[in-house]
Amino acid sequence: MKRDDEHNLIRIAVIDDEPLVLRNLQRKISKSGFHVETFLEASNAFDRMEIIPFDIVLTDIRMPGMDGMEVLDKIKANSPKTEVIMITGYASIENAVEAVKRGAFYYIEKPFTPDEAMLIVNRAVDKSRLVHENKRLKEDLLRKDNVREIIGISAPIRELIKIINKVSKINCNVLIQGESGTGKELVARAIHFGSPRKDRPFISFNCGSFTEDLISNELFGHEKGAFTGAESIKVGLLEAGQGGTVFLDEIGEMPLSMQVKLLRVIQEKKLLRVGGSSPVDLDIRVISATNKDLENEIKAGRFREDLYFRLKVVMIRTPSLRERKEDIRLLIEHFTERYNRLYNKQIKGLTRHALNILTNYSFPGNVRELEHIVSSAVALGEGKWIDESELPEDLGHLEVETVETSDLLPLDEQEKAHIIRVLEATNYNKVRAAKILAIPRTTLWRKIKKYGILESLA
Repeated sequence: MKRDDEHNLIRIAVIDDEPLVLRNLQRKISKSGFHVETFLEASNAFDRMEIIPFDIVLTDIRMPGMDGMEVLDKIKANSPKTEVIMITGYASIENAVEAVKRGAFYYIEKPFTPDEAMLIVNRAVDKSRLVHENKRLKEDLLRKDNVREIIGISAPIRELIKIINKVSKINCNVLIQGESGTGKELVARAIHFGSPRKDRPFISFNCGSFTEDLISNELFGHEKGAFTGAESIKVGLLEAGQGGTVFLDEIGEMPLSMQVKLLRVIQEKKLLRVGGSSPVDLDIRVISATNKDLENEIKAGRFREDLYFRLKVVMIRTPSLRERKEDIRLLIEHFTERYNRLYNKQIKGLTRHALNILTNYSFPGNVRELEHIVSSAVALGEGKWIDESELPEDLGHLEVETVETSDLLPLDEQEKAHIIRVLEATNYNKVRAAKILAIPRTTLWRKIKKYGILESLA
């Protein structure tokens, strides 16, 4: 896109009861290549906005008829994406600050030069362009039905969607790995509903929620009389998924004995119900998910290597929210709309300060945690905008991801500190400490000697 085309996308209005201010701003903004219209009265500006909205509005706070605060509220009510810049005299700085709290982009103090005004206008233009781009990308994503619920425009999300669209068409097993709350089941559903199996069942099962006997009964089903209380045939979830997809969440929690049975099913494409003798042919796609490092689980003897390779014909990693912070605003907007409908609210969004709190937070619970926070905020919100006081009470105590240069330590000092923490946690039991650190006891002894840890603890 050429620079001129980018400029023409942005429409700017200036509202002020001083003709000189209007002329100077119109001249400066026009020279910068933007489309600009000026209005002596706010009512005329609103008549124009009913035909086509503006991306940016500069408005004086003190005007006859409708003042700037009323203009701000009306614009935000009718066109929330429009950025409003308040023009204020020295005597009304307090009002300008209040306007920013109510959703204004910024304020310009009188007297000001056209160049000073353009600095603020250009910042608003950059934000408005980003909103346009976000909207365009979101619409592009929503055109793909199988990824409709995956919200984001960040590079990791774009790459994830590209992989989903590619893998959906291939009839292979998929292993999804990622932290809790990153949307692993959402990815599994997107793969299923983008595949030729989309008209067949999608069966979801959490392997970490049941005992071994219950897992076997739920997945494989049972024959009549297989055990006390089995008064009829029960079709298991694997069989119920015929022709479709079976999603096994928290696969890393599955007991080893059940892993053997699952491996046999995947290899032979047949299953035996509990108490049965006749195999049932299976046509299913298996998608599994875990928040564990299964390669480490294999080394620890808790997961079968042969099953691992059967499950991970294709491996997909879901990015954490820390890796896609530019998606936080879109997700907040998405969840706000969802819970507005659910709770019959009309929350427009978050104040800048509340938004800053969330965008600077590290989100150990990822998207699931963000959804919970927005849900609570919408439920508790009483006004049009959610501020920090309406966020969950414990939010102020949550960990914020910050890095101070003074906190950064050399690698050997970090290792020493970690070994000391583990020794303290195990009451200096070196066998247990070595196991937690996943190193041989002899290596632990060498590191204790190297760092003089025993002497430092004496």
